[in-house]
Amino acid sequence: MKSAKFLEWAGVVTAIFYSMLIALNIGAEFLGFALLLTSSILIGIWAKIGAHRGILFLQFFYATAGVIGMVRWFN
Repeated sequence: MKSAKFLEWAGVVTAIFYSMLIALNIGAEFLGFALLLTSSILIGIWAKIGAHRGILFLQFFYATAGVIGMVRWFN
């Protein structure tokens, strides 16, 4: 149970930092998208453990957005 709470809240915190980095528009977009990917992985694992299928499904799209953002940053 403790590991599930850690995954949940670590995912939330990284998502908050992602949102702020993108919103601030300070040139840290790559780091922001990397945090989005990290957040989606953490919350995805938490969702799998807790059988939260809707949240797990959503995390696939967030992970995809994170990867697309990082790839586009270099192109």
